[in-house]
Amino acid sequence: MKSSVSPSWDVDSILRVGMQSLLDLFDDSCEGTLAVDDQGQVAWINDKYAAFLGLKAPEDALGKPVEEVIPNSRMREIIQTGKPILLDIMMIREQPLVVMRIPLKDDAGKVIGALGFALYDRLQRLKPLVSKFAELQWALANTQKELAQLRHTKYSISSFVGVSPVSLELKHRARRAAQLDTTVLLLGETGSGKELLAHGIHAASGRAGKPFVGINIAAVPETLLEAEFFGVSPGAYTGADRKGRDGKFKVADGGTLFLDEVGDMPLQVQAKLLRVLQEQEIEPLGSNKIIKVDVRVIAATSHDLKQLVADGKFRSDLYYRLNVLPIALPPLRERRADLDALCEHLLEQIAKRTGMPQRELAPCARAALAAYSWPGNVRELRNALEQAGMLTDNLSLKAENFAAFLPIVTEGATPPESADTTKQACTVRPLAEAVAEVERKLIKSALESTGGNKASAAKMLGISRATLYQKITEFNLLSN
Repeated sequence: MKSSVSPSWDVDSILRVGMQSLLDLFDDSCEGTLAVDDQGQVAWINDKYAAFLGLKAPEDALGKPVEEVIPNSRMREIIQTGKPILLDIMMIREQPLVVMRIPLKDDAGKVIGALGFALYDRLQRLKPLVSKFAELQWALANTQKELAQLRHTKYSISSFVGVSPVSLELKHRARRAAQLDTTVLLLGETGSGKELLAHGIHAASGRAGKPFVGINIAAVPETLLEAEFFGVSPGAYTGADRKGRDGKFKVADGGTLFLDEVGDMPLQVQAKLLRVLQEQEIEPLGSNKIIKVDVRVIAATSHDLKQLVADGKFRSDLYYRLNVLPIALPPLRERRADLDALCEHLLEQIAKRTGMPQRELAPCARAALAAYSWPGNVRELRNALEQAGMLTDNLSLKAENFAAFLPIVTEGATPPESADTTKQACTVRPLAEAVAEVERKLIKSALESTGGNKASAAKMLGISRATLYQKITEFNLLSN
């Protein structure tokens, strides 16, 4: 039998009281409560939230766009979509907050505003979540910092070791290129230091605080080169990343893009690169969207681009676009005066990297290295020094330590890199004999250039005066 007593509360009353109790509970237990109108302007904020945000009074926020009060607020998103975000984490003043946002609707279902609640320490069960988020944020910040450091230059122009006139002129041109925000073309043999100089030009330029991004064109498959350059839109082709991927031009935006071995670029990609250089805009693969970029290009090649143009393997218009400010790097054989400084610098680097003792070069080793033509340039020199150090425990490297892998070619003979493999035009002499001849010539030249001043000659040669006297007697130079 049903009761005839009417309930003292109807459903609407219970809902109203429930909603009010819920709002009071949130207002009491939350660290902040905020309401915005349908235009995204702050309509109400409680005292605690205003104080947390650094406001003198809640009235200071009223009528302002919510983004002015909370820069990364998503309240406007709630108004636009009409959908709540029941649990989110937001950073405010370097403090992670757990937040909840709900839309406010009238009787017709129209969104008339939104409520936001900021929660933290009071909810003990959410502490592990907040702590984990803070930990992830810290890790992300450190990763981004490390990535930014990797994108910056490793070398300066002074890292190009050399005191010879040709090296000093090269560094002067590089510093001038750094001040001119234009395309640079570095020309030189493999191993002559093109990438190092590119780093240095960027580091001395107005773009030094922005990324330095390098790509070796010869090392990237032709089918992937466009994607590497211009990026890929989400789902552009089968196997493409669903999130898409930025190309090197986008990554280098505001900074410098170093194109190593540009002479190996396919003709199809050359045309697209030309357009980017002219228009400073890219179009990712699978996208119709044009993206503006601000990138300074430094290109490098060990090929003769003029010959490639003549052979139809390199576009002439791209060549002229790249060849705005050419800088030719001399091979090591043309700057032998830098050999001693280079060896000392490289031996220091090798010792730091390998943990081996610091090595030095004996005079006979210096003479042996000076007699070689170095087809692999500085890269080959580094390899020779490292190999020699690995093969002996002596702190002083002598000529015989290089004999196993470094032939000494007599003066006037055909260089090893151009000799016929079946008929060697060069004649290889016994190492001791070749070294002695080179030493004699160097000492004689030093004495002549110093007018017979033995102290100055010894200093020039990097040997002691006693060693010089010994060599003069050994080579019978007293009468010369």
